[in-house]
Amino acid sequence: MKNLKQVIAAGLVGTALSAEAQVNHELNVMNQLATPSHVSVMPVSQLLNAPGNEALRDFFFTPVKDKTILKGKKIAVLAADGFEEIELTGPVWYFRELGAQVDIIAPKFNPAPARYGLSTPEMAKTHIMAIQYLQPVGWIKFDRTADQIKVSDYDAVFIPGGAWNPDNLRYDKDVIKFIKDFNKSGKLIAAICHAPVVLASADILKGRKLTGYWNIQIDLKNAGGIVSDEPVVVDANIITSRHPIDVADFSKAVESWLAKK
Repeated sequence: MKNLKQVIAAGLVGTALSAEAQVNHELNVMNQLATPSHVSVMPVSQLLNAPGNEALRDFFFTPVKDKTILKGKKIAVLAADGFEEIELTGPVWYFRELGAQVDIIAPKFNPAPARYGLSTPEMAKTHIMAIQYLQPVGWIKFDRTADQIKVSDYDAVFIPGGAWNPDNLRYDKDVIKFIKDFNKSGKLIAAICHAPVVLASADILKGRKLTGYWNIQIDLKNAGGIVSDEPVVVDANIITSRHPIDVADFSKAVESWLAKK
C-alpha cells in the first residue's frame, strides 16, 4: 500500500500533467482560431513599374510645371483605418504639388469594446492605417477629426478607397452628415474605388452617374446610381473612379473641376 507521501506526490504529478494538457489544448484552439502571418508587401515602385502602368508612372514622375493651379483651394480627405495607400497618398501629393491645402480627416477615435480582445496601438489615436490590397503596410497622421470640421472649411472633399476604409467611414455619423451637407452646398465630392459606398450611405446617389470598384457596382446601382465601367465619371459635383490604376485620371479630373471654380 502506498504511503501518504507517495499519494500526495502522485496527485501533484497528475495536477501538473492536467495543467500542461490544458495549456496544450488552449494553444491548439488558438492556432485554429488565428491565421498564420504571411504578409507580402507590394512596394509603390512595383505598382508604378508594372507593365501597363506607364501612364501612372509618368503622372508621378513628370514634374508639375505650375504649382499654383490650386493655390487657395482647401481639400478635405476623409479616411479611416484600411485606406488603400496609393489612393490617398497619390492624390494628396498631387494636390499639394498644385498648391492646395490638403487636410486628412479621420473619424473620432473609438476603440473597439474590451470584449473583442483587440490590442490597439497608441498611435491609432493620431494616425490611420494604410493597406495595399487588404494587407496593412503603414500609418499616416491625420490633421483633424470629422466632428471638428464644417462645410465652409473646404472647397472639396475626397475619399480614398480600400476594402474596409469605406465601411469604417459609412458607419460614422459625423462623416455621413458632413457628406450630406457638402453635397447640398454643391461643392466637389470625389471618391475612388470602394469609397462611393460612403456616398450611397449618405443617400446622395439617386439618378447620379458614377463608377466604382467592380464588386461594389451593384451596391451603387441599388442606391439609385447610374453606373458605368470607366476610369473617371464626372456628374455635376461628384467625381468617381474605379481602382488604384485610375489615380492619375482621377486626380486630374479633380484638378480640372477645382481650377474652373
